[in-house]
Amino acid sequence: MRIHEAAKKLNIDSKILIEHLNKKGINVKSHMSTITEEELEIVKEIFKDERKEAKTEAKIEVKTEVKTEAKTEVKTETKTDVKKETPTQTVKKEIPLPEKKEIKKQETQVTAVQQEKKEAKNIIEVNKTITVGELAKQLEVKPTELIKKFFSLGLIVTINQTLSEEEIQIIVSEYGKEVKFKEIAGDDLFVEVVKDKEEDLTKRDPIVTIMGHVDHGKTSLLDAIRESNLVSKEAGGITQKIGAYKVETPHGGVVFLDTPGHAAFTAMRARGAKGADIVVLIVAADDGVMPQTIEAIDHAKAAQVPIIVAINKIDKEGVQPERIKQELTKYNLVPEEWGGTTQYVLVSAKKKIGIQELIEKIILEAEMLELKTNIKTLAEGVIIEGRLDKGRGPVGTVLIQRGKLEIGDPFITNFTYGKVRAIINDKGERLKEAVAVIPVEVLGFEDVPNSGDKFRVLESDKQVKEIATKRAIELRRMTEEKKKKKMTLEDFHKKIKLGVEKKLYLILKGDSVGSIEALADAIAKISAETDTNIQIIHKDVGDITENDVLLADASNAIIIGFFVTALPAAKELAVKEGVEIKIYHIIYEVVDAIKASLAGLLEPEYETVKIGEAEVRQKFFVESENKYIAGSYLKTGKVYHDSIVSIFRGNKEIIKGNVTSLKRFKDNVKEVKEGFEFGVVVDGYKDIQPGDVLVFYQEVQKVRKL
Repeated sequence: MRIHEAAKKLNIDSKILIEHLNKKGINVKSHMSTITEEELEIVKEIFKDERKEAKTEAKIEVKTEVKTEAKTEVKTETKTDVKKETPTQTVKKEIPLPEKKEIKKQETQVTAVQQEKKEAKNIIEVNKTITVGELAKQLEVKPTELIKKFFSLGLIVTINQTLSEEEIQIIVSEYGKEVKFKEIAGDDLFVEVVKDKEEDLTKRDPIVTIMGHVDHGKTSLLDAIRESNLVSKEAGGITQKIGAYKVETPHGGVVFLDTPGHAAFTAMRARGAKGADIVVLIVAADDGVMPQTIEAIDHAKAAQVPIIVAINKIDKEGVQPERIKQELTKYNLVPEEWGGTTQYVLVSAKKKIGIQELIEKIILEAEMLELKTNIKTLAEGVIIEGRLDKGRGPVGTVLIQRGKLEIGDPFITNFTYGKVRAIINDKGERLKEAVAVIPVEVLGFEDVPNSGDKFRVLESDKQVKEIATKRAIELRRMTEEKKKKKMTLEDFHKKIKLGVEKKLYLILKGDSVGSIEALADAIAKISAETDTNIQIIHKDVGDITENDVLLADASNAIIIGFFVTALPAAKELAVKEGVEIKIYHIIYEVVDAIKASLAGLLEPEYETVKIGEAEVRQKFFVESENKYIAGSYLKTGKVYHDSIVSIFRGNKEIIKGNVTSLKRFKDNVKEVKEGFEFGVVVDGYKDIQPGDVLVFYQEVQKVRKL
C-alpha cells in the first residue's frame, strides 16, 4: 500500500505518517513509497495510543479545573460570610456551579463550531471534470505552483489539461485537503443498487441474450422458442434490428434479447446498466468455433454473465458435437459432464429438437441466480434500442426491470426525458401498463434515446424537466471531456505512478492466428516475469471493428492492432468514445510500449551510492538542543540533510546511521558542497572525535527494466 493511501485511511497528513514510520525505523522517502500491511498495523497502534493519551489528559485537565475552582471559591466565601452571617446562611450561598457548567457547555459549543469550520475549510468541492487552471483557483494557489507539484509526482501537465478523478484526489491530498465531487443533476436517480424491503420483492423472470456467429441460427432459435416465423421476414438470415421478446413457458416467463453484433449488450455495460442475466451462446455444429463466437465469449465474460452453450444444427449429417465441446474448453467453457460448470444443450432450431431442454436449463440457471424485483414501485429499466419513426417520432424499446410503467408516467434517461404516450408489447398490442420484467416499445421521448441508457419514472413532470435541463448542460461538457478520460498507454503509465491503476486491459487484433498468439505469449511473459496484471480480454484475426471499440469502451481497454487497420466506422467511434487504438508492424515495438507503461507497477529498488567524504575537526555540545555537533570539512562530493553516514576511526567503521541535522554556521541547510565547513548531527551517536572520517551515502532508486 502506498503512503498516501495509508494516510487517507488513518485520516492524517502523509508527512506526519512518514515521520512516525521513520521514527519506528521503517524507512520511507515520500508519499509514493510503499508499506506492508504489518507496518500499517504498527502505525495504527501508535495513533490509537496517542489518541487515548490525548483523551486521558483532556479528562484529567477538566476534572482538576473544576475541583480546584470549586474548593477555592468555597473557602473564600466561607471565610468572608462567617463574619457577617450565620453558618446556615453561608451554606445557602455556595458556589453557583450551574453557571460554570453553562460556561463549559458554551465553550464546548464554540469549539464544535470552530472544528466544523476547520473541517469545512479542508474540504473543497469540485466538478468531476476540471482543468489544472480551474483546480489551482479552487486550491487558491498559482497554476505554476500546481504544475510544479504535479511534476514532483512525476506527471507533466498543462494549465488547460483536464484531470481525472484519481489525479484530483491525489493532488488535493498533497495540500492537506479532501475533495468532494459535485454530482451531476439526477445522477443519484441512476444508482444501480436500490434497497427494497424483503416483503416487497417477488421472483422475476430471467433476461437472456442469445449471442453467436452470423448465420449460426440465432433468429431461428428464437423462432423455434416462440413458435413463430420471423426468419422469412429478414434478409439473408441476419438479424436486421434489435428485438426483445417475452416467452411464456410451463416453467415461467423468459425475456430474450437479440443483439446483432453484441452492440446493445456491450453498450448497456458501457453505461453501467445490467441488461442480461444469462447468455446463450449458439454454435453451429457444422461450422464450429468462429471469430464472432470468440468475440461473444469475451463480451459475456467481461460482463461476468453466466453462459449456456447451445450447439445448433445437430440434425445435419456428420456433425460432431463433442469436437465443439473440445474447442470451447480452450475458452474455459468446460461441460458439466467433464467436471466443469458450463451447461451444454444440443439443439436443432429447424426441427425444434432440444428446445424444451434449453428452456429448462435457462430456468435452472435462473433459479441458482435467485432473481427478484419490486413491482410495487415506479418503473425502472434500460433502453434496448432507440430510433426515430417518421410517423410516431422518437421511439425507445425499454426493458422494464423494476416496478410498473403506466400511460402518462413522466420519465428520464441518461440523455433525454419524456412522458409515456403509448406502451406496445412485442406482439404489437397496446398496453395500459407494463409490469417488470417485460420488454416494451415506449412512445413519448423528447429525443431518440441511446442503447444502454438507464430509464426511470419520476413523481412529476416538473421534477423531470428541472433535472433534464440541468443534466443537458452538465452532460454536454462531460461528453466533450470524455474522450480525454479514456485509458491510453501514456495515461496508464501516469496512473500507476500515482498508485491509482493496477491492471492493464488489452484487445489484440492481428493479421494471422500465429502473429496474435506470438504477441499474446510475449505479453503473458511480461506479466508473469514482473508479477504485473495484464489481461487480454479479447483477441482475434482481422481489422479493428466497431464491436472491438465498444468492448474497449465498456472495459476501459486499449486496442492493439498488428499488421491490421481500423475500419473507418471503428475509427470514427473510437474518436467519439475516446478509445485508444495503437497499430504496430514490429512485435518488439508492442512489447516495448507495454513495458514502458508497466514500469511504474514494479516495486522500487534502491541502491546505496557514496556521495561524499568529510573529516571531523571539532566536537561541540549545544545545550539548547542537547546535541553533539561534529564540526567537519567536506573533502569530496556533497552531503544532504537526509544522507546516510558511516563513521570511520582509522580503518575501522565505528557506526552507520542517519544525518539528522546539517548546519552552516547557525543555519540549517539541506546540502553542503565540496570544500566547505559544516556541522553535522548523527542520530543517536555522541562519541564523535576529531580526526574521524565521515563517509556519506544516499539511497538512489534504480530504474527497473522489464
